[in-house]
Amino acid sequence: MKFFLDTANVEEIKRISALGLVDGVTTNPSIIAKEGRPFEEVIKEICSIVDGPVSAEVIGLQAEEMIKEARVIAQWAPNVVVKLPMTEEGLKAVNVLAKENIKTNVTLIFSVAQGLMAAKAGATFISPFLGRLDDIGVDGLGLIKRLKVVLENYGLKSEIISASIRHIGHMEAAAEAGSHIATIPGSLFPKLWGHPLTDKGIEGFLKDWGSYNKSLMETGE
Repeated sequence: MKFFLDTANVEEIKRISALGLVDGVTTNPSIIAKEGRPFEEVIKEICSIVDGPVSAEVIGLQAEEMIKEARVIAQWAPNVVVKLPMTEEGLKAVNVLAKENIKTNVTLIFSVAQGLMAAKAGATFISPFLGRLDDIGVDGLGLIKRLKVVLENYGLKSEIISASIRHIGHMEAAAEAGSHIATIPGSLFPKLWGHPLTDKGIEGFLKDWGSYNKSLMETGE
């Protein structure tokens, strides 16, 4: 499973990239706005740090606007992926961009039908939102499983990005369901590699080592 870091914070990206855990980055207008820097500047810097796909979202709502923005964004770096909304206009834009070999990520997917439409239109990635479905009592992980089956049934090449990951259980279940990618907030990553029993074990080892060295000193060995 590939991990995409869901942030535009450069320091956070550098920190987690140093662990070899970042296969790509996803951003959106809300995330970019938090950085207080020009959109292009932020995306270009992220692309210089991360070798994998970096999603940058368009703002336009009409296909013509999206296509125009996408063509500009695609020139910023070789690993840029243009993020578009799951709408009729978005699908129209994806279809055009796919023919121009511009990679796309269709976001805000909440049903198998939407995922299938995006894949058939030529999306490189499709992003179903687990957490937001869970919020309204719908089985988000079931959507991932069903989408994986549909893509495999018809040989569609779009990769599933499990988005809106809220906790460890989401990530683990998405991996079990066969999601190609999970996009994870930087705040969640430490919880993925940490565990109270790991901390307790380290503490115990250090305590035992201290006792061992103390006994050696007392015996003069």
